[in-house]
Amino acid sequence: MKKTGAADSFHCYRETRFGPVAIVWSVPHRQPKIRRILLSRPGLSAKRIVKSLFSSSTSSSCSEVDVVADQITAFLTGKDIHFSLAVARLDLCSEFQKNVLRAEHGIPRGSISTYQRIASYLGNAQAARAVGTALARNPFPIIVPCHRAICSNGTLGGFQGGIEMKRRLLEMEGILLNGSDRVVSGPLFY
Repeated sequence: MKKTGAADSFHCYRETRFGPVAIVWSVPHRQPKIRRILLSRPGLSAKRIVKSLFSSSTSSSCSEVDVVADQITAFLTGKDIHFSLAVARLDLCSEFQKNVLRAEHGIPRGSISTYQRIASYLGNAQAARAVGTALARNPFPIIVPCHRAICSNGTLGGFQGGIEMKRRLLEMEGILLNGSDRVVSGPLFY
């Protein structure tokens, strides 16, 4: 893990059914914005990730961040929440990643897409692997619902919170999977 530890960063946590979720934020241009959402995954707590990557950040929150944190918690219980990208520090992403994140953000609840379809939508059908990489490095999981992107063969691919979390999120949204974690039913987007 690459340590960023930005001194101008803050962090807060929410306990969820999937373990702690960390929200790392900063205040560029006098407006609180989310720098990273960190999901716990098997064997690695979001709290430990914050200590490793953002060791010089301060534990704090504010009303704007609390709203997003509460929405994330509600989303993880199955509530239908659509997040605004305006809360995210997209300025910290490359232009390609911004385009991928915006495309992924456009996939509605209950739908899925493939890395290949997203690449084609973005105008480069050969960029499926690059799309997968951009989503693997998604700094805003849940806000940008990267769990809705799967492999062309119907397998789940990866997810920052682990495959079990990805499967459970998709199932909460009505996507059907078989016992091999392969999508068998769900509207394709793009």
